[in-house]
Amino acid sequence: MSITHIETDQLREMSDKEGLIIQGCGGPLQEWVDGINDMLTESGILKNGSRFEDVYSFEHENVTCLLFPFEDVDLHMGKLAMWRLQTHKEFYGTWLSDYVPNRLGGFIDESQYATDKPDCALIGEDGNIFNLIGIASHTLKRCGLTDQAKEMSSRVMSSGSYSEALGIIGEYVNITDAEHVREFRPSVVKKIKDTKVAEPSDQPKQHKPQER
Repeated sequence: MSITHIETDQLREMSDKEGLIIQGCGGPLQEWVDGINDMLTESGILKNGSRFEDVYSFEHENVTCLLFPFEDVDLHMGKLAMWRLQTHKEFYGTWLSDYVPNRLGGFIDESQYATDKPDCALIGEDGNIFNLIGIASHTLKRCGLTDQAKEMSSRVMSSGSYSEALGIIGEYVNITDAEHVREFRPSVVKKIKDTKVAEPSDQPKQHKPQER
């Protein structure tokens, strides 16, 4: 079981996903995950021994929230919809596909993406290859591409020439100058939406996990 912290911009890229968001999660997050799993199991919502194993945490407007994705879990959706409404004052539960449009300005469509590689302002920088690796690696990590940053650095260090090294860097980032750096968004597939119930507009407060 894992809890991965993400930024709200990453939620806006999940147009192909659905999940339950619990708002106002103060205190140890693992206790929240265990408690929600137990409650949903006892209510017959999680079926056949299924549990939420991979959960995301994020911060918005100084409130800690948890996203329980519906992937790889066996759910009774009708019971979950009723449970969400019945416990809304306690957990401020909402669907991912309601939260993003209502609180974050909507999902980012594929047509809004400028590129699948982030722009990296290397033109005009010190041409020392170690300096260029550092800048490109920082750019990739800032865009959430940590694995690509490690792979790029390893390949560059194993390259046989300066020109080959620059070519490898160019496979991972768009080499540009500081005036032409565009916002990076990875590609997504078409958004899938289910029928939802409208949410109350009240703002959640930070709560501590209840004893179960």
